[in-house]
Amino acid sequence: MGLADLHIHTTYSWDGTSSVSSVLRYSAHRTDLDVIAITDHDRIDGAFKALELAPKYNIEVIPGIEVTSKQGHILSLFVHKLIPAGLSMEETIKRTVDQGGICIIPHPMMKSTMGISPHYIRRALNNPDVAKGLIGIEMFNAGLAGAQRDQLAIYFANKLPLAKVGNSDAHVNFIIGKGATKFPGHTATELRQALIDRQTESVGEHQMNWMDFFVRFMPRLFLRYTTSYLAWSNVLSKPLQHAEQDAF
Repeated sequence: MGLADLHIHTTYSWDGTSSVSSVLRYSAHRTDLDVIAITDHDRIDGAFKALELAPKYNIEVIPGIEVTSKQGHILSLFVHKLIPAGLSMEETIKRTVDQGGICIIPHPMMKSTMGISPHYIRRALNNPDVAKGLIGIEMFNAGLAGAQRDQLAIYFANKLPLAKVGNSDAHVNFIIGKGATKFPGHTATELRQALIDRQTESVGEHQMNWMDFFVRFMPRLFLRYTTSYLAWSNVLSKPLQHAEQDAF
């Protein structure tokens, strides 16, 4: 049986703290994962970078996006073009299918605009053109987004004809693989078929808690933006320095 994590963020997401190479290195050397999906918020360039670097780390990468639809977030996997944010859930799924991709609902019971409600999921499954692209649903989410909500997700997911998956929703390296999807095989192609055949199993090892959030995640996010701010301040100050030197 293979193991996959289909919901990972890099610094191409505004709230990611790990570079693409760092994610690949950690996944390859610190987990048992065979396949990962890079799913940055409304961006696909991080996934392209991961595809380019993946052979160096001997791990298979699925290109993906966590798309912000009008009804909530959707994981679009096996896609190669950006799907714009702000479309309806149905249109987002259809555009994924047009690229030969498939969709998974992340953190379905999350109480915010990021979580898609059961009403919209059922409505989508009643539309044959949409249902063929809506393949799976997260039963376990190791990120803070899923905290305290997974029992409801399990209850709801068990009532739907969707593949059951576990994911990390990692925005920091130590969470990668803590939520995962078990499947027959070891390759991305075998994983895709297992999702279509509903032969996957959700695996949950550890869920980020508030201590993890404040002690291990927030300082990294703060450092990322502080470093970026200082770097840009240095770049922007150089023309001014030159102008001051010319003036004297």
